Amino acid sequence: MAERNAGGAAGAAGRAPAADRADAIRNVVLVGHSGAGKTTLVEQLLAASGTIQRPGRVEDGNTVSDFDEVEVRQQRSVNLAVAPLIHQGVKINLLDTPGYADFVGDLRAGLRAADAALFVVSACDGVDGLTKMIWEECAQVGMPRAVVITKLDHQRADFDGVLATCQDAFGDGVAPLFLPVITNGHVNGLIGLLTQKFYNYATGDRAEKEPGPQYAAQLEQYRGDLIEGIIQESEDESLMERYLAGEPIDAVALIGDLEKAVARGGFFPVLCTGLGVGTTEVLELITQGFPSPPEHPMPEITDLSGKPVQDITCDPDGPLVAEVVKTTSDPYVGRISLVRVFSGTLRPDMTVHVSGHGGTERGHEDHDVDERIGTLSCPLGKQQRTIPKGVAGDIVAVAKLSRAETGDTLSEVDRPMCMTAWTMPEPLLPVAIKAKSKADEDKLSQALGRLVAEDPTLRLENNAETRQLVLWCMGEAHTDVVLDRLAKRHGVEVERVELRVPLRETFGGTCQAMGRNVKQTGGHGQYAICHIEVSPLPSGSGFEFVDKIVGGVVPRQFIPSVEKGVRSQMERGVVAGYPMVDVRVTLYDGKAHSVDSSDMAFQVAGQLALKEAASKVPTLLLEPVDELSVLVADDYVGSVMSDLSSRRGRVLGTEPVGQGRTLVKAEVPQLEITRYAIDLRSLSHGTGTFHRSFLRYEPLPPNLAGKVTTTV
Repeated sequence: MAERNAGGAAGAAGRAPAADRADAIRNVVLVGHSGAGKTTLVEQLLAASGTIQRPGRVEDGNTVSDFDEVEVRQQRSVNLAVAPLIHQGVKINLLDTPGYADFVGDLRAGLRAADAALFVVSACDGVDGLTKMIWEECAQVGMPRAVVITKLDHQRADFDGVLATCQDAFGDGVAPLFLPVITNGHVNGLIGLLTQKFYNYATGDRAEKEPGPQYAAQLEQYRGDLIEGIIQESEDESLMERYLAGEPIDAVALIGDLEKAVARGGFFPVLCTGLGVGTTEVLELITQGFPSPPEHPMPEITDLSGKPVQDITCDPDGPLVAEVVKTTSDPYVGRISLVRVFSGTLRPDMTVHVSGHGGTERGHEDHDVDERIGTLSCPLGKQQRTIPKGVAGDIVAVAKLSRAETGDTLSEVDRPMCMTAWTMPEPLLPVAIKAKSKADEDKLSQALGRLVAEDPTLRLENNAETRQLVLWCMGEAHTDVVLDRLAKRHGVEVERVELRVPLRETFGGTCQAMGRNVKQTGGHGQYAICHIEVSPLPSGSGFEFVDKIVGGVVPRQFIPSVEKGVRSQMERGVVAGYPMVDVRVTLYDGKAHSVDSSDMAFQVAGQLALKEAASKVPTLLLEPVDELSVLVADDYVGSVMSDLSSRRGRVLGTEPVGQGRTLVKAEVPQLEITRYAIDLRSLSHGTGTFHRSFLRYEPLPPNLAGKVTTTV
């Protein structure tokens, strides 16, 4: 690791890092809250490897990360970005992810494409709830992890405090490899706990020295904890006995055991960085401690019938299996797909089979087509540097895959396969929009289709009941990005409108009413009279039509016409314009004319009868009620339950689910949870998630019903 081999950074600005062997690749995702310093760390590593001349820049002056037009305007990361470099003959693909909860979809895409994770923690701010949740998810699948503490040059930096926070939040196996040496608020170097050497960066280059006596006590404390942690994970059972007996343990042997423990996800080293300090150590950890793609378990793969495929390994000579982990649209190049190759080799101009599993719930149909691969490239900032192939284990950009979307599988035409989709969060913030002009309306559908194809956390709904176009987003920031891209990238201006919740109407009592449609004009007139009785039914019963005509007062052929007219009026509502449900309509009398009666005349009579009934008995508005399952940290259960009650909700109970989390179940009206995705995040400090599903309709309270009636 860095203590064993300090040099050898290699790379060249503008030249695409190439990989021919899967074992010479490392795919590393950077995870951490917004502002933790992930993007800065990526740029420092690129500069340390010689890939770029200085942090934040590439040859043409574009920044390496946050180069998207939305990121530039909003000054925050909203996309998954890949930054490749070469260090000591190993190609490292750094996957920089957004740290804001609204863009967790890109974070999960980065986790899917990576074989190990660097958790970036600010020395000023510590660990947030989302970072802790992602750590727990990585632990469940055994992903190797390490922690990098950044911003040690900041005046509020507290290394010991944030280290204790990390150990408390992330659990056992978290221990530092180095101690920072900070003088007058500046990090001058690092003390290696295993080698007991001081690596001095004061002159800009790394120089090895003996640590001063002032560090002896701190060094002894942290070194002992580190050695014990490594020995506990060691496969050599004699090490613990030798250590307890006071026998010195060779540092080289400890480093070897450390690397093995890190690679299998049993030990989690903590590194630290400052301005120009610590990047070599991070690169060495990645190349020597993190696993290569062949050492990382493959995702589940099936054939198109769903039968598991067992013979796929990370072999460049094997059958092609790759996955689109990110899709973007460039105004000049067109669609660009970021692809992780799991097996085989991807080459330009080859034809591949695209297997989709997006489903219609994302707003588009599934697909199963063949497509021709365009140019392959290695992205760095806005640059797309052409490469000849993408071998198993590598991450490449593919141009002009017009049908492939995020989450789709690319495989051989004669052996199509599909990779099991990774878990994506459900978008739960509905935002109603409409085009500002006719020209915008004409372009809106196509533009939204492209955005949905790019972003699996965005869902499009055309609500037939409310006649509204609804975007389901992750939060306000996600909504802002979507609307920004519609306007700036696709030239479509939209405006938000008030979201309408699909209510229902029903009768609050039983009454009799008459529908009279008698009109005499030149030629055939209209003649239809029907007498009906309306009565409410239990919730969920729907509509029931009863024929009690005797003596032929309404001819048989016109009875269905009355029912058709009643149903038509029920769809339009009788008070507030919402569909009517849970009603029994009984036709018991009427009159007809031998010449002037017709199907249409009795349809109109049925409509008029239902309207008259609405004037005789109270008409109730019904609101949809959802069943909510809220998963939240134990510390916030009380606040969540109190908030649900304030939303006219009924808390049904709680259930502990382990790891300090509780599942709260409740029934809450939809009118009260249109912005719950935002409110829950605030209540739970970003740690809460929820799922909603329609349950039933219930009467809307009179004080709210009056407002709805007068505003519709």
